[in-house]
Amino acid sequence: MIDDWARRRVVLTGGAGFLGGAVCRKLEQRGAKAVLVPRSHDYDLTDSDAVRRMFDDMRPDVIINLAGEVGGIGANAENPGRFFYTNMAMGLHLVEEARSSGVEKMVQVGTICSYPKITPVPFREEDLWNGYPEETNAPYGVAKKAILVMLQAYYEQYGFRSAYVMPVNLFGPGDNFEPRSSHVIPSLIRKCCEARESGAGHVECWGSGKVSRDFLYVDDAAEGIVLAAERLESPEPVNLGSGREITIHELATAIAGFCDFHGELRWDASKPDGQPRRCVDITRARELLGFEPRVSFEEGLRCTIDWWLETGR
Repeated sequence: MIDDWARRRVVLTGGAGFLGGAVCRKLEQRGAKAVLVPRSHDYDLTDSDAVRRMFDDMRPDVIINLAGEVGGIGANAENPGRFFYTNMAMGLHLVEEARSSGVEKMVQVGTICSYPKITPVPFREEDLWNGYPEETNAPYGVAKKAILVMLQAYYEQYGFRSAYVMPVNLFGPGDNFEPRSSHVIPSLIRKCCEARESGAGHVECWGSGKVSRDFLYVDDAAEGIVLAAERLESPEPVNLGSGREITIHELATAIAGFCDFHGELRWDASKPDGQPRRCVDITRARELLGFEPRVSFEEGLRCTIDWWLETGR
């Protein structure tokens, strides 16, 4: 078990991103003094030679892999091949190099998109292999799930210690608000704020609004990831979520209210909805990690909107 971060060199791939910044803060709060964040212009993690060079340069004791190519439904639909290859290649090279370099432990961040399209709600880890993922994000979800299999095989054959966590949809200050690649919360926040400021009478929303999701504030997700590094020794999948299910229609209505937008929400049913329902059971995270979400959905939403209005634009 890891109980002294000050003595460990931590390589945090994807550490310059939205979730990575939150994980960095959690590690520093625990006394970590050497948190190293490789950048893509220095180390292409899809290239095995570059990954080997990164390990030689940084000499990690622990590696936390947040790196990946991600996006909303539109981005996944436009780039299925790239999303599969990039995420698969990164995980493949990082796991093998971590093992061969004698890394103490690796934490791999998976995705809720790996679950079958039709999964009983709340999602339990035991259901992970009971079907194929929802088609629009299946390449991304399957690539991430393949890394879980690799970690399990490496634990069985080599005794390589690792942890594997699956966060639900994350949100919070610093999220990606770019229209073509953002997820649903930042997308709706930007649309509602811009519509209010321009005096527009409506906002276009993707899909039917009937599908549901489970949203977790980014700082809570970061805490779960660090707890996994500290407490888990073998790669059994662990959900990280709030355990609260909310429809996209309810979400859009709440965001419009917080953004003081009082116009019409128009639903474009020609756009894909994605998976019909998503909400996870976090019993395993509670039992194994002592994990408990601390930031309520409403509080997190207000903080995210405030950040966008004050500094995001």
